[in-house]
Amino acid sequence: MAKKGDMLYAWTNDAEIQKKAELGGAVTALWKYALDSKAVDAVLVISKGKDLYDAKPTLVKDSKELANTAGSLHCGTLLLPKLIKKYFDGAADMKIGVTVKGCDAMAFYELAKRKQINLDNIVMIGVNCGGSVSPVVARKMIADKYGVDPDVVHKEEIDKGQFIIEYEGGHKGISVDELEEHGYGRRSNCRRCKMKVPRQADLACGNWGVIGPRAGKATFVEVCSEKGAKLIDGAVKAGVLATEAPNPKGLEIRGKVEGAMLKLGDKWRKKDFEALGEGKDRLRKIMTETSRCIKCYSCISACPICYCVDCTTRNPSYVTPGEVPPNFMFHLIRFAHIASSCVNCGQCQELCPSEIPNALFMHSQQVELEKMFGHVPGRDMELPILAYAEEREERARLHNTGSDMIYENVFNPMPGKH
Repeated sequence: MAKKGDMLYAWTNDAEIQKKAELGGAVTALWKYALDSKAVDAVLVISKGKDLYDAKPTLVKDSKELANTAGSLHCGTLLLPKLIKKYFDGAADMKIGVTVKGCDAMAFYELAKRKQINLDNIVMIGVNCGGSVSPVVARKMIADKYGVDPDVVHKEEIDKGQFIIEYEGGHKGISVDELEEHGYGRRSNCRRCKMKVPRQADLACGNWGVIGPRAGKATFVEVCSEKGAKLIDGAVKAGVLATEAPNPKGLEIRGKVEGAMLKLGDKWRKKDFEALGEGKDRLRKIMTETSRCIKCYSCISACPICYCVDCTTRNPSYVTPGEVPPNFMFHLIRFAHIASSCVNCGQCQELCPSEIPNALFMHSQQVELEKMFGHVPGRDMELPILAYAEEREERARLHNTGSDMIYENVFNPMPGKH
């Protein structure tokens, strides 16, 4: 019987999944069992769209369709929790399984804290993540650095520090460090990330630490919750999954890989944040960069922390309607609302048509607040530090109405009030 804290090698016994899966197909097999046993009503995964650079969210209800979603897409830069909030009522009445990266898991926790997602109805299988690559950057990188037409590439992977592509007639790998020195490689927020193994999920899976005869043929699984242990036991009993104890040397290697990735995250944080400057210099840089804003609201619509029904950035008392670029107050409101809870998912930067480094600005502020107050967003269900500063009645009003109009009665006083 599996239990929280267990480490396993796991692989599928399903022949159809084996044909298409990477690393033994354990994740796909687990979702097959979850669907067939009615442990979940549906599974939300990322699947390939038109090509490798077109990742799309896919809701699967029939386990026979799962084999088509097997494998990974490092050019898939989507964030899934906000989709569940928006399209599935936060899993209020539907049990949903989700394959998550570290930033997905963190966003689930932050939305759950805000009563926007029901975690009781969510099953998360986390995948180790060394980072993702912007689809636009990936195509340019493959053409410029690899000398290969990106349209003929049929597979990509990140392994042993290299970004590797396979295409008809060959394969080629270049170290991620070299690519990033030339402005390619992973997204900047991924470089700064320190949530490489998403232990907030029910299971944390990946290839780090799988060595010996099982290398490339099995998935390393860390059991992170009782819910995850139950899923493992059920899949093994159903015959769709096989497991064995990991190689002790593999455990050591997994720890070293994770440690190296965390050190790399520290290196990029130091580099990126120091380049921003400090104090007034940093403020001037942020004000200059954000002056390109066209107020399209992409950053707000994609952010997992933005959830208010009535957004303060649309309040004419703070932000003048129709003014482009908007007054800096537009960005100050976002910083004030989100900085303490930013999960560094990068969506605000990924989707910005003006190419403003929004994620860098927000993440740098989050790290400063973390140093001051010790609160790490997305790690557990502890409330963000700013929540403790609210009056009880205001917190209750926010909970009941979903509004963030803290000062609305100042600008719209009740009859007879001043």
